Amino acid sequence: MVYPLFEQEALETGARLIIAMLAGMAIGLNRDLQNKPVGMRTLGLVSLGSALAVLACTGYGSLHFGQDAASRVIQGILTGVGFLGAGVILHDRGRMQIHGLTTAATVWIAAALGVTAGVGAWLITVLGSGLALLLLVGGGPLERVLERLIIGRSTPESEDQES
Repeated sequence: MVYPLFEQEALETGARLIIAMLAGMAIGLNRDLQNKPVGMRTLGLVSLGSALAVLACTGYGSLHFGQDAASRVIQGILTGVGFLGAGVILHDRGRMQIHGLTTAATVWIAAALGVTAGVGAWLITVLGSGLALLLLVGGGPLERVLERLIIGRSTPESEDQES
């Protein structure tokens, strides 16, 4: 059955997809502003793709699937996206440092936000987006302040950013 564009279920489905995409894009914008390899378009697509997969496995029109099918799809999304995120992690053998873990985590959180939007968990999607952005924007400066207070020295990352 094809839904008319303005029928309630079609509007709900559209809203879920748009919210998922916007949540991923918001996280990606932070990564773009930090000149990271994964940005707004990529994370918007990851989140949108997650929502599409969840919506497709929960039912459409006369097709309805059980919770076990939805659970398997969600598990597959979060596992598969972990591999996508792993692709942005770099290991610098010369300096014995690993880079890209936060960016990889943003890929995973974008997928999770897509899943929450896909199932229509609006409050979780909005709160998760807000908390992720709060952590991305304020976490680095807070981490440097706490390291100075607790350890009493600057980290190599904070020295690079201060100069």
